[in-house]
Amino acid sequence: MDATDLPLIERLNAALALQRAAYRAHPVPSYAERRADLERLRAFLREQQQPIADAISADYGYRSRHETRLAELVPAVDGIGHALKHLKSWMRVQRRGADWITFPFARNRVIPQPLGVVGVIVPWNFPVNLSFVPLTAIFAAGNRAMVKLSENSRHLAALLIDKAPAYFPPEKLQFFDETGGVGVAFSQLAFDHLLFTGSGTTGRAVMAAAAKNLCPVTLELGGKSPAIVAPDFPLATAAQRILFAKCLNAGQICTTVDHAWLPAGKVDEFVTLAEAIVPRMYKSLASPDYTSIIDRKSFARLLAALEEAGARGAKVIPLLPGPAFDAATRKIAPHLVLDAPADCALMQREIFGPILPVRPYRSLDEVIAAVNAGDRPLAVYPFSNDEAFVQRVLTQVMSGGVSVNDALFHVAQHELPFGGVGASGMGHYHGREGFETFSKLRPVFRQAPVSALKFFGPPYGARMNALLKFLIK
Repeated sequence: MDATDLPLIERLNAALALQRAAYRAHPVPSYAERRADLERLRAFLREQQQPIADAISADYGYRSRHETRLAELVPAVDGIGHALKHLKSWMRVQRRGADWITFPFARNRVIPQPLGVVGVIVPWNFPVNLSFVPLTAIFAAGNRAMVKLSENSRHLAALLIDKAPAYFPPEKLQFFDETGGVGVAFSQLAFDHLLFTGSGTTGRAVMAAAAKNLCPVTLELGGKSPAIVAPDFPLATAAQRILFAKCLNAGQICTTVDHAWLPAGKVDEFVTLAEAIVPRMYKSLASPDYTSIIDRKSFARLLAALEEAGARGAKVIPLLPGPAFDAATRKIAPHLVLDAPADCALMQREIFGPILPVRPYRSLDEVIAAVNAGDRPLAVYPFSNDEAFVQRVLTQVMSGGVSVNDALFHVAQHELPFGGVGASGMGHYHGREGFETFSKLRPVFRQAPVSALKFFGPPYGARMNALLKFLIK
């Protein structure tokens, strides 16, 4: 019987058993083997880039091929290059100092070793980036991986399942489609580590399932990440950068600007700037550079949130000429929303679409209090050339990450860890932190020929009393 003919849970367990057996047979791949895995991962992306872009566009209804290359393929390929450059140093055994018990002849070492089999649960919004960037760290650390795609990534999942065996054997890497119930069963597997990217609600369920196996988790969730524009910062520059981030992938990014705080008195100017900036990027909803909303449920949710805000007195401003949305293509024009009620859907939950509420403020204290009243966001974006302003935001507002004077860019820095905090997630990956997340940093103590305890062991007496007095003084 072929493995694909087995019932779901048996198929998942068989895949895990196969990979775990391979890990136990060869638990620590060499530097050369890890490099080869990373090279194959990069070849996969380079050779399949057009089919990947086509599959993702089919999953979205329409997704800009340029955005797929810019936001998915480029970061993944570049990240593999970064890992190849630094892999040898990451794998190096760390030498640590010895304490009083050991005398100077003992040796302390920290050895990074593979955990085993890592599970990855991937969302639909950046399914290649959020599969292959983790896989880079997972393979660099010497592990094996099982990757579960979203129900909204059916075309991509079919492609990856079909093409992956030409690059990796199943005992090294397997992809799984969401055909109903797969996510629940997947999160219940006894992985050595589980990475989940998605909503906070699902993240809580995944963490609860993993806890039954004492499986450590890295959760990358989301939240209402604010941009905070200071009075000193050029408003036209801030508007250009904020709107680029908000329009990319039609706002369907966990780290995008959820809403913007502007100095009181500058809102009208920001609106005027936005009404000029967005049509320069996209002439209309039909622009081939503008992406669709992923499914009808999300499309309806976003329109309902706009309608609610407008009905309750908010000013809703579409930023493209022509219709504000197109049901046939599931495209929604970028919108600004002014004076949205604090308890409306746009202000209460992560927007995840091309809608930007704008909020005026008179003092930074007001902004800090408002942000801190909610869950800790995945990112915060202060725009200021005043270092004191930036430092106040960094000191008083906790977030997963920060880009100063721009948005999103901290995520693309391979030398920086990526991760949330509190309700926006836990744990880190990317770059060296990814390697360490998917490694066991194993402490090894090797005793000297003569131990200090030889001179202080039982029967205890004056010598031990003198030593304890010296150590505790």
